[in-house]
Amino acid sequence: MATTVHEPPRIQEPRRPGGSVPAGNGGMRNLVPANGNLRAVQEYAPAPADAGIWVVLAAISMSFAALTSALVVRKGGAADWRHLTLPSILYLNTILLIASSVTMEISRRRVASFMGNREGHSGSASRWLYATLLLGLAFVAGQYVAWGQLRAQGVFLATNPSSSFFYVITAAHALHVLGGLGGLLRVIRKFTNRSLRRSTLIATSRYWHFMDVLWIYLLLLLWAKL
Repeated sequence: MATTVHEPPRIQEPRRPGGSVPAGNGGMRNLVPANGNLRAVQEYAPAPADAGIWVVLAAISMSFAALTSALVVRKGGAADWRHLTLPSILYLNTILLIASSVTMEISRRRVASFMGNREGHSGSASRWLYATLLLGLAFVAGQYVAWGQLRAQGVFLATNPSSSFFYVITAAHALHVLGGLGGLLRVIRKFTNRSLRRSTLIATSRYWHFMDVLWIYLLLLLWAKL
């Protein structure tokens, strides 16, 4: 018995006089809303930086949590563990990093205010970004000085398990701070070119504040366990 297959009905798009297709999402020709308010769609959709920064911070937290666990376990089961006196410059470095977090928050508010109403001069806002950059560089340089002080005392990476953890933890944090400095340079460049997005500014400030809080935690950890 033969089976007749009927062709599905075709839906023809309505056309304007002259044969043009109306604007909108019909036919998947574009993704512009029919009313043409593309800006509203962009503001509604979450920026990738908003979601991505939380993923990055979660990954960093897990990494340093693993280092913390390894330090606690290694110290608890080691007979060769020797106490390590922290270099005094670490406390100055902490002050520098806290100060950079303050200048970052001031710069975030100044830049956001300038982007919102375009009042004032952009230079007054960018100066705080450069101040944060300089303080961050001073922190990294201070960490290098701390490593030099330990080397001058004959304490190296492989000298003792305690010194190994000190070098690894502080170096890992310094590398993440350098990553934040790279993000800060990107913010400065985009702000200068008038192409900075608010989500990029917020993500960078969140990352920088997280580096500040993370360092305070690590300093307390090293002081208590080493």
